[in-house]
Amino acid sequence: MGKISVPLSLKSDCSLRDVTQLLELLEDQGTFRFPTLANGLFSAAAGEGGDFELTGYRNVWVRDNVHIAHAHWQWGQTDKAVAATKSLMAFFKKYQHRFTDIIEGRVDPTDPMNRPHIRFDGDHLSELGEKWSHAQNDAIGAFLWLASQLNDECHWSDSELELLADVVRYLAAIKYWDDEDSGHWEEVRKVAASSIGVATAGLEAWETRFDSSTSKEGRRALTTILPSECIQADPQKNRRYDSALLFLIYPYRVVTGEMADHIVADVTGNLMGEHGIRRYLGDSYWCADYKEKLTADVRTSDFSDNLADRDKLLEPGLEAQWCLFDPIVSIHYGLRFEQGRDPGDRDRQILHLNRSLSQLTAPGSRFGAYRCPESYFSERGCYVPNDICPLLWTQANLKLALTHLIRELRQS
Repeated sequence: MGKISVPLSLKSDCSLRDVTQLLELLEDQGTFRFPTLANGLFSAAAGEGGDFELTGYRNVWVRDNVHIAHAHWQWGQTDKAVAATKSLMAFFKKYQHRFTDIIEGRVDPTDPMNRPHIRFDGDHLSELGEKWSHAQNDAIGAFLWLASQLNDECHWSDSELELLADVVRYLAAIKYWDDEDSGHWEEVRKVAASSIGVATAGLEAWETRFDSSTSKEGRRALTTILPSECIQADPQKNRRYDSALLFLIYPYRVVTGEMADHIVADVTGNLMGEHGIRRYLGDSYWCADYKEKLTADVRTSDFSDNLADRDKLLEPGLEAQWCLFDPIVSIHYGLRFEQGRDPGDRDRQILHLNRSLSQLTAPGSRFGAYRCPESYFSERGCYVPNDICPLLWTQANLKLALTHLIRELRQS
């Protein structure tokens, strides 16, 4: 790979050629390489060797695969989106009893190991034996959303449609609008708007094709909770700001208009840092000097039952700053620009796209140049990429932000 020959930034008045050329250059550098398993699924990250093998990121997460598959669909690689979605379907069909056992009251849904598993061995489409915080309603709602969106492309069989109907019945059975789950960040269980919102998006996507009204409860709950993530009184659960709410704006589009603007203002005003955007205030995952405080096999463990132990490691203000979110904020302002043609929205769209480009690893990085990290964390006073690099979800979001801008420029 040759040295990249143009600055990794764009001007507000950039041309279609400018953005297309930048996208092509990053493609040439391998920034948007998405290795797949034989069945079309995506491991969470594409690292190799050393401590990476202890992280568990070689496994498949339902949530990540939905976002990555959707991104491929959006930029025209429908075959890859369909392959991943069909393999997610095959996994859930294999373990369909996880849904029906809870629907029919045979198992206790408060035990997360009884829930449908959202992290699994992708090569063998098999569950993992280790304890994990599988109570994640956003991941289940995300699968329903994508499978419903790709209904025509996937040509679901009657038995596969019955599985999706069981997903709908399952969400109703657990009362997803009032269910405490571990959500996007797989931590303390709480009634979270980000989980309710994704489940609602999935149900509404299903309801465009099949008769159901389960989404109404989710809409009512969102009206009560937003713009907060959680309004429960317990201080371990109550959370005013959370970047996971951005996904309700895009790709799920379950939140629009003034509420979408409010959430973006909350995130950029309270969680944005110099190197990325925090998941939430007080987040101890990859906090300062994380690698010195925890061994490699413990860093990415299930902390859902003992988060307080990890939180003791956090120095206030030194949360990890993630690379997932600036592309979503960029897309939000791009969608606003399409509607109102306000130059200020185009400026903010480019600002957050440039922030995302600045998060790519530098030449000489141990991960390789122009790679998309999961986050930057403070190591001995300097923010550096964490060990999860490249994260395929970050790659997908960045490429989506670029392709959204290209689409807008072509239309105009």
